[in-house]
Formats: sequence, C-alpha cells, structure tokens
Amino acid sequence: MQVATTLCRGQLGLRAPLVQVEVSLGTGLPTFSIVGLPAAAVRESRERVRAALENCGFEFPAGRLTVNLAPADLPKEGGRFDLPIALGILLASGQVRHAAGGHRDVTAREFYGELSLTGAVKPIKGLLLAAAHAARARHEILVPRPNVSEACIVAREDAVLATDHLLDACACLQGEQLRPARGAQSHWVAAAPRIAALPRAAAPAAAPPFAPELADVLGQHHAKRALIVAAAGAHSLLFLGPPGSGKSLLAGALPGLLPPLARAEALEIATIASVSASGFDPGGFGRRPFRSPHHTASAAAIVGGGPHARPGEVSLAHHGVLFLDELPEFDRRVLEALREPLESGVIAVSRTGMQARYPAAFQLVAAMNPCPCGYLGDASTPCRCTPSQVERYRSRISGPLLDRIDLRVAVERVPAGELLAQGPVGETTETGAAQVAQARARQLARAGKPNSALSAAEVRSAASLQKPARALLENALDRLGLTARSYHRVLRIALTIADLAASDVIQPAHVAEAVQLRRGL
Repeated sequence: MQVATTLCRGQLGLRAPLVQVEVSLGTGLPTFSIVGLPAAAVRESRERVRAALENCGFEFPAGRLTVNLAPADLPKEGGRFDLPIALGILLASGQVRHAAGGHRDVTAREFYGELSLTGAVKPIKGLLLAAAHAARARHEILVPRPNVSEACIVAREDAVLATDHLLDACACLQGEQLRPARGAQSHWVAAAPRIAALPRAAAPAAAPPFAPELADVLGQHHAKRALIVAAAGAHSLLFLGPPGSGKSLLAGALPGLLPPLARAEALEIATIASVSASGFDPGGFGRRPFRSPHHTASAAAIVGGGPHARPGEVSLAHHGVLFLDELPEFDRRVLEALREPLESGVIAVSRTGMQARYPAAFQLVAAMNPCPCGYLGDASTPCRCTPSQVERYRSRISGPLLDRIDLRVAVERVPAGELLAQGPVGETTETGAAQVAQARARQLARAGKPNSALSAAEVRSAASLQKPARALLENALDRLGLTARSYHRVLRIALTIADLAASDVIQPAHVAEAVQLRRGL
C-alpha cells in the first residue's frame, strides 16, 4: 500500500485549521472514496480530479483509492481541495516525485485550487484567511494565479507560488520541467513563479471615489456638525427627517471623514470579507467598508448565519460604517439583534455543531422618516398620518435599541433660499476630516481607543468637568430622566466635542451640545 500526504487548510469562522490530505492507494477493486466530513462540492471533486488527471496525460490509478481529509471531525467545503487531492494521487502512484530526496510527504508547502476538467487551476474563496495562517506556520503556499494578490497581502514575499495548471504544480513539486504529457498543451513552466508581495504600508486613506462630498450637502449645518462629532468619537447616529432632506447623502459622506485604517485593521476587514459569500476584492484593501443593506434583509444576513455560519453585515462593516436607511421598515427581530454587537463589538453565530465568533466593531448610522408619510412637522407638505399611526411607526424601534444610539439628529427640509444660494461652499470633507483626525489623535494618546469604546469607569476618569459643566449635566440628568447608559453616552459625546475643540476640560458649552445631540428627537 502506498500513502502520500499533501497539506491544505479548511475554514471554520475566522480560523483556518490545517488539513492533511492523505491519499492511500491499495490493491482491490477499483474504488475512489473521500472521507473526513466532505461537503457535496468536495465529494464531487472525485470526477473533476479524475478528468483532470486523464486530460493531462496521467494514468488514473487502478485500485482501491482512499482520500482522508484529516482531522475527520472538521467540516470541509469548496473546491480548494481539488489540487492537493490530485497531487496526492500522483505522489502515491509514483507518477510524480517530490524533489527533496524523493519523499512523498510534502510537509512545508500548502496547495490550493479548484481543478477544471482540463487541468486548469481556478481561483477559490477565502484564500486570504488560509494564507494568513500559513504565514504564521512559515509554510509556502501554491495558489491559483488570480488569488496571488490576495495571498500576498499577508504572506511572505518569497512564500507565494502561482499556478495556472495542474502541470505547473507537478513541475513545482519536482523542481524541474516536465515533459509535455500526452494531449496536453505545453503552457506550463519549470516551476511556478514567485510573486512579489504587495506593499506593506497602511491602507489607502481615501474614501471610495463614489463617496459623497460633504460640501455637496446644501444647508444642514447642524446635521453636518453631528456627523463630524460622530466621526471623531466613532459614535452611532440616527437622522430623522422628511424625504429629500439629505439623510442618505450625509451618511454616505461619513467614510470620507474617518481616519485612515491601520494595517492591522485593514487585515481584519480583508479577512472577514474573504470568508463571506461575496469574497474579498484585493482592489478594495485598506478602504473602510460602507455597508447599506436593504430593509428586507433577514436577521441572518445582518448579524450572520446560514448553514455555514457566514459573517453578516455587522461583521462586514467592521471598522467601517453600517447604514440602515428606513430604519423602522426593518424587521423587529433584525433590529433587536443589533443590540448586543453595538455594546460588545463582537457577534457569536451558532449553528448545529458549529459556532463562529466574528468581530463587529461597526459604526451605526441610521435614517428614518418622522412618520409613515414622511412629512410630520414639515412646513410645506401637510402630514396625512393620524397620531396612532405615528405612534405605531415610531414604536417599531424599541427603547433599548434607541438608547444605544448615541446621537439623534432631526434633519429638516432645506429652504429654497439655501438651495439656490451661490455663497461659499462651507464645510468640506477635507476640512472635516482634518478636525476628526486631530480629535482622534487626542483620544488615542489618552486611552488608545475612540471615546465611544470607553467603559463607564474609563469615561468618568477621562472626563474632566468644570463645576458649571457638572451642574449642567446633573440638571439634565434630573430633568430629562436620563438612564445610566444615556448619562455615560452624553459624557462620551461631551468628551468628543471637547477633543474637537482641543480642550482638556469639558466646558458647559460642550455638555449643552452633547445633550442637544443626544435628545435631538
């Protein structure tokens, strides 16, 4: 009996456990079985691998062929195991020998790729996560060429090998050029070329090219100020106003105000995206995510789930912005599911036999109309809703969820005079981003994190209140009936406003503005 082993990695949440692809070739009736909790796509690799080997001129072994994906209790899915299975078969049957002394065990190199019937190697999803774990283990990785830029974000410069075809991988194993196999095109090389890693500097600071410019929002000076305060302290924000008042435009301008990502943050975002259903786009590396799901999205789509416990929108918005337009139109269960990640910054997705924890430190920005028709309180368009309809509409947002949103800002219709004015542009994204960067620098120097992430004890320790400011805050606490959570959130907002003013002391004006932004509805 002949046995060969190749290495690959599975995927379980944000972990990529090492998988040993053990191929055993014995005597007996010809069979080909794959064991080790393979999903349907992995079981189907038997036919892809058989066709690829034959079309590349190799002989498919006649005998009892068993492929074991160890550990056996780890679920395996996807087409990533095609290439290591094919190479294991070739090593076990002696048609390919490893260059290092003829050993059939390949213990320092990992192989990834889905095979076409002709032997071409196709790209796979989730490779960035596997490459990151391989880099920690100091393993080389052989990947499909379209996945090279993704792998090189986290792997060593000399540890990524690119392949287009099964014959490339065989040549790489042998360390020498193979003769063209029968019927195969001679498009492979002696060894898969090494690809230089991408620059390891921090991610691009700019927002996406389609991001709205803050100056494009006419009027709305109070809302723009609230947006800058939210960006400076990473506070959650709710806009309430009639249709066409600029709520969505304001929310879209937020990513441009946020500071550049650190490389570690960019890698976290990329890793989460790589295990999502849509995969990771290397062209977006280093850009803060801006997620805007439709209000018909399910709870699994928002917080994560499905049969494979995929990350949801709250995790895909990690270190970025989650914008929920038409907030009351979301399902009540979806909105209530946001409460835990808003507090903790993580989400645990549990399924039968599987649990995954994903980071979810997102900045929530929401928008809603004041009533079902949208024109309650509007001076130009009369509201058609009854008081009971307005009450039912607003009650779709529970008190505990509303209490977790730091800033609540009323946005009114922009007067015609301001729309037609030809005066100065006012606040721009560039000037607002400079204010935010200065305030964030103070926060990082003081506590190593933005104000919204401070615990109750930390914010009480960091907030230095003048006597008049303390008296004003106590008066607001008594008269407005603020909860303990609201009290600490007002304190965090006031601290952010003081940071924007480069003040070491929270003054009465800072507390007054914080209370107004907190109780703006």
